[in-house]
Amino acid sequence: MAHIALYRTWRSRTFSEVIGQKHITQTLQNSLRENRLSHAYLFTGPRGTGKTSTAKILARAVNCENGPAAEPCNECSACLRMLDGTLMDVVEIDAASNNGVDEIRDLRDKVKYAPTEVRCKIYIIDEVHMLSQGAFNAFLKTLEEPPEHVIFILATTDPQKIPATILSRCQRFDFKRVSLEDQVQWLKFVCEQEKLTADEEALHYIGRLSDGGMRDALSLLEQVSSFSVDRITIDDVLAMTGGLPSEGYQRLMDTIAKQDISEAMQLVDRFMQEGKSADKFIEGFVHFIRDLLLMKLMPEGSMLTEQIFDAKRLEAQVKLFSSQEMMQMIDVLSHYQGEMKFAAQPQLLLEIAVMRLCTSGSSSHSLAEASGAVSAARAAQPQASRVGEDTAALMQRIQRMEEQLTQLLQSGAGGAGAAPRGAAAAVPTRSGPGFGARSAAAPRSRIPLDRFVSGAASAEFRAAAAKWSQVLSSVKERKITVHAWLVDGEPVSYDGDTLLVVFRSSMHRDTTEKPANKGVIEQVMQEVFGKPIKLTTAMVKDWQDAQAVTAPESVEELVLVASDEPADESEKPHVDEALKLFGKDLVVFTED
Repeated sequence: MAHIALYRTWRSRTFSEVIGQKHITQTLQNSLRENRLSHAYLFTGPRGTGKTSTAKILARAVNCENGPAAEPCNECSACLRMLDGTLMDVVEIDAASNNGVDEIRDLRDKVKYAPTEVRCKIYIIDEVHMLSQGAFNAFLKTLEEPPEHVIFILATTDPQKIPATILSRCQRFDFKRVSLEDQVQWLKFVCEQEKLTADEEALHYIGRLSDGGMRDALSLLEQVSSFSVDRITIDDVLAMTGGLPSEGYQRLMDTIAKQDISEAMQLVDRFMQEGKSADKFIEGFVHFIRDLLLMKLMPEGSMLTEQIFDAKRLEAQVKLFSSQEMMQMIDVLSHYQGEMKFAAQPQLLLEIAVMRLCTSGSSSHSLAEASGAVSAARAAQPQASRVGEDTAALMQRIQRMEEQLTQLLQSGAGGAGAAPRGAAAAVPTRSGPGFGARSAAAPRSRIPLDRFVSGAASAEFRAAAAKWSQVLSSVKERKITVHAWLVDGEPVSYDGDTLLVVFRSSMHRDTTEKPANKGVIEQVMQEVFGKPIKLTTAMVKDWQDAQAVTAPESVEELVLVASDEPADESEKPHVDEALKLFGKDLVVFTED
């Protein structure tokens, strides 16, 4: 007889043999006892957790000649034929290769026929999430109201891809990962039945590598049993899987505690020369530190550790690191583990991660020494030196800000938002004591906008404003997205070769000021006006403030009279009398 794989040989045949899914098997058994079966079930969960096996057990329990019963007998002709896969009324469909509308239409045409050999016709659709959208739509009505003699059992590892209309018509059962303890117990039972000898530590490591999947654990056990001679040991498992024993991680942790980079790099290179994978190495190292952290925080929880089978031999090493340091180490390793997925040289990232752990003061003594050294250095630094450095840095910053402000004033781009709007108010000046109060009250953009106030009523601006609608139309034809932002602006002044446009929304203004958008607008203005025109933008409030501030100053300058100049002729008494008699238009003042 041909060899049958272990996971097929020891596939569950009864509900009691399903490992780690008590919440599902008990529910299904109660439904069988009370004859309250649903017409559609959805089994979801990770791979290798018993979804398809449970579906086949349920099909046998429903159609058993001694049932329906809580457990199939697996001895009657119906059960035996279902075990062999020769019963026509129990159909298993792989949705990954039969995912089209035509396959579902064929199924829909066949479900109306009554079963020929058993009570119910069972359809087991595996990987149902692979069906196309059209196939789901074609299957929807049949799933909602199937014939009384049909039961659908859907299985998937990715329920998020299944439409909500399908989910709402099924009883959903979520399979969970098999716990490490349950896996080890089942592997021990299989080894006893197969006459295999295995160390418990090796079985623990196999269970951890399977990630909660019983099928993966049995497949790995069979692979390692073919490699081992007399007994399955942890070294055999590590040799087959490319892993590293806990002793290797322990030596590496000792070098990190000593901050010995040379020895740490030699260990890493030795592990890589032995054919270890960098990503597997760093993954195992994270689990090892996690186990040390659990031993430190939960001394009685050694059963929760995955890589440390004998916790007593590592009690001294646990004391070398604090819990906070271990968490930081896990953070560093996890970061580089994620980077390895996209790295061309994973070993380089592994070496950098180990060097960071060695040089970042991972041990408690080194952290204390480093902190003390830094504090001592700061205390020893002369106070005058620190003040001098701070003053020099501040003066350099002020000088840079003054240079930027000078450039803005020369180019007239301050209103366009090219520099921070608070720059003008932040620059110190020697104009006099009254300058600080005046600049605090004045608008920040007043200085750049002063030259535009006088041009608001010029003939050139009126001509430009008359053609603004033409500019908008041309911009819309050229690039409609730029028009959407520019339409919020309004031209208010023209000075030299620069047109000032104000905006109510800062977002519209900032988007218009982008070099690409501004270039389109200036090119259109050149075509419309017949000469190069620069665009400058500002906010409406800044423009209004600039107008309000500039107007009083101009009036105030007209009424100022110097103390050493003669008084106005209109203030003499005889002049007042002449103005009353002849009027202001006829009186002419002449100097003697």
